[in-house]
Amino acid sequence: MLRFAFRRFLQTIPVMLCIITVTFFMVRFAPGGPFTGEKAIAPEILRNLEAHYGLDQPLWRQYVNYLGNLARGDFGPSLKYSSRTVTEIIGEKLPVSLELGAWALLVALALGLPLGVIAAVRRNTWLDYLCSSVGMLGICVPTFVLGPLLALVFGIHLQWFNVSNWYEPGDRVLPALTLGFVYAAYLMRLTRGGMLEVLGQDFIRTARAKGASETRIILRHALRGGLLPVVSFLGPAIAGILTGSFVIETIFQIPGLGREFVNSAFSRDYTLVLGTVILYAALIVALNLVADIVQVWLNPKLKFE
Repeated sequence: MLRFAFRRFLQTIPVMLCIITVTFFMVRFAPGGPFTGEKAIAPEILRNLEAHYGLDQPLWRQYVNYLGNLARGDFGPSLKYSSRTVTEIIGEKLPVSLELGAWALLVALALGLPLGVIAAVRRNTWLDYLCSSVGMLGICVPTFVLGPLLALVFGIHLQWFNVSNWYEPGDRVLPALTLGFVYAAYLMRLTRGGMLEVLGQDFIRTARAKGASETRIILRHALRGGLLPVVSFLGPAIAGILTGSFVIETIFQIPGLGREFVNSAFSRDYTLVLGTVILYAALIVALNLVADIVQVWLNPKLKFE
């Protein structure tokens, strides 16, 4: 396993370098700049600002300097918040996004896994059709539509929850439901497919012939093999939940890293955009590695290759 993890780490180095390079030049070639806005800045002040942040140097020199600072773990100063560094902003905003992702993942697992198991066990019954309909609804309705609908119904009309901010425990409900419901639909369909494949195998019929109860067959024998597609999907799913928080944090005005990333893109805060992209890319790589290791642990037929 250690050799497998080390090989994967070596493979991620060129991938991360490509991500950094593409992001660096994309934000620099975008129209506008970090110091251009509605209020005009005097040319001499603009030159001083660019010299202070090194933006007056050739682009290749800026790129080399950024890689050198990044190798030392320095994401640089924020161009929007003059008195703060990118590391400080990430350290403040990331816990909020991680908490939102954790609640959304809990919603996805709590809804998707039971619905998938029920649909597989009660195949071609009204329960199967109901669970499949819920799954199809979650796949078809995007988060930027579901979020305002939930806010309109449960926040404005019924006034059960707040539709913005992140202070009270109830503020987590609507964002977590919006973000988790979409992935619950995918988990439901994957769980149903995996369970149906396992329930039709010979060792399940042998367990039934020996008199094992249906609950024991599902929980002890079928569930472990049926969850293999779910485990394979969880790595990209968690990454999608984290990156999907960009939209959710904007809709519900959550002070997380996703909302800060959107604001930094509009304000051309080059260093904050780069730091956020690098962080999310590293999280995605790490989560995919963990998903691969868990998949091998669940299925002894697989090897660390």
